[in-house]
Amino acid sequence: MMKVVVGAGSCGIAAGAQKVYDALEALNTENTAFELRITGCNGMCFLEPIVDIYDESGDLTRLVKVTAADAEKIVVAVQNQDLSALDNLKISNEDAEFLSKQTRIALRHCGVIDPESIEDYENTDGYKAIRKVLSEMTPEQVIEEIKISGLAGRGGAGFPTWFKWNAARSSDGEEKYLICNADEGDPGAFMDRAVIEGDPHSLIEGMLIGAYAIGAKEMIVYVRAEYPLAIKRLENAIHQAEEKGYLGENILGSGFSCKMRIKAGAGAFVCGEETALIESLEGSRGMPRLKPPFPAQAGYWHKPSNINNVETFANVAWILLNGGEKFAAMGTEGSKGTKVFALTGKVRRGGLVEIPMGKTLRDVIFDIGGGIRGGKQFKAVQMGGPSGGCIPEALLDTVIDYKALGATGAIMGSGGMVVMDEDTCMVGMAKFFLDFTAKESCGKCVHCRLGTKRMLEVLTRIADGEGRDGDIELLEELCYSIKDGALCGLGQTAPNPVLTTIRYFRNEFEAHITDKKCPAGECTALISYEINAEKCVGCTKCARNCPVHAISGAVKQVHSIDPEICIKCGKCAENCNFGAVEVH
Repeated sequence: MMKVVVGAGSCGIAAGAQKVYDALEALNTENTAFELRITGCNGMCFLEPIVDIYDESGDLTRLVKVTAADAEKIVVAVQNQDLSALDNLKISNEDAEFLSKQTRIALRHCGVIDPESIEDYENTDGYKAIRKVLSEMTPEQVIEEIKISGLAGRGGAGFPTWFKWNAARSSDGEEKYLICNADEGDPGAFMDRAVIEGDPHSLIEGMLIGAYAIGAKEMIVYVRAEYPLAIKRLENAIHQAEEKGYLGENILGSGFSCKMRIKAGAGAFVCGEETALIESLEGSRGMPRLKPPFPAQAGYWHKPSNINNVETFANVAWILLNGGEKFAAMGTEGSKGTKVFALTGKVRRGGLVEIPMGKTLRDVIFDIGGGIRGGKQFKAVQMGGPSGGCIPEALLDTVIDYKALGATGAIMGSGGMVVMDEDTCMVGMAKFFLDFTAKESCGKCVHCRLGTKRMLEVLTRIADGEGRDGDIELLEELCYSIKDGALCGLGQTAPNPVLTTIRYFRNEFEAHITDKKCPAGECTALISYEINAEKCVGCTKCARNCPVHAISGAVKQVHSIDPEICIKCGKCAENCNFGAVEVH
């Protein structure tokens, strides 16, 4: 029997996958008799909705950008066991390279198995690692295997996982906790969501191994409430794991007991910092604690606790099954294994990319991501979200590892990779991230609470054409003061987007301040729209699309824009087919 699988991650559903699934389900009668299933996001977000068809031999035919109107054609083709009628929906060889050029460990099951079926997970070696651990290994041996692998925390800091586990295990006390940080507050980052939606059991199994290693009897997943589908599928997975004996008392008859629960967070960015997350878990406002003591000594309810993020735990079962040396064989000397990136922005093929450490930014953005949309010129890539920095074209061949990225002024972070083209204003980009950071500051320390606000004020006046001599130097002074004085890592890294944009794009700041011009043509206060009389044919399309009626002119006559009325929305330029609307 043929199997038809619909990609039903959040991105697929947003693109219409649920409608596709419903249409296929309605047509799946006894006469057609194919197996209809769902799966999570396979990372090819730019091609959603995606439908995979497996024949009886297991061979895959992938259909992309499918609509509900295509359902009948798909059903007929499957019924006739002749998929040639679907050629116009099949993925191109070029787009198929997006996955073929990746190495997947954390995402190994995403887009492959049904996330709502524990049997699917078990059939792909699921829960074999925890069976091995409980029957053959001591906690110390588990920690040693993680040490051999070189697995570092994938949440941003890149701290050795084995060290944190060992510190928690060595701490005094019978009551210990293992916590998963699935808050994922970085703009443009969605790796953790995709793993939970597409492979929730890998998180459970990885956490079980970690809990056994440190001696915890309770596990908590702190996930942002804006991820309802992830929460729903994880709740389902927990229930299935309990029924099968993977969670609860005396797991698999080993004498090891551990339970798991979910805490939905309110979406505060600062709760990505582990001590702020712990405060939130305890019911208090999410604000960082002074360290030491570290969570391994006094964490949740002041008991020894360990915190890692989703991607970190998603690697653990694979490492224990395949051996730490195999994981360590990938990557660079200081950064082992693979890393998942959320590739977004002005790139042709956006989605989730997992590659071995040691690849370059150019490999990800141009080889896998297909380069810049619309043939535009690459300008920069923002790495590490609001805590990261902008890396320019001259550094595209930077190797992806913690040390090399840190040398550019950016950071690996959780894996957000926002691509910018020639039309992106770097002053505006710095302002965007500072606006986010200033709003998300918990307010506990003065440097972060007031410093980010002052920086935002300076950036705003530069973008508005009111910049003053000395503003760049003032921004740099504020940056270093905040880095030196902020309490937590989030405050200390908040200046990174500003420092890197000044470092690599200082000329754009100077143009805004001195010339009162925005080279990218993006800052509305510094641009104006005019219609080129030699190119205008009087088609009236610009006037018809102007929301404030700032454009006048008769049919087949040259049009003009009233600068007093124009709100600089850009609709006229977007709709002109003759390139007559110019930005100055």
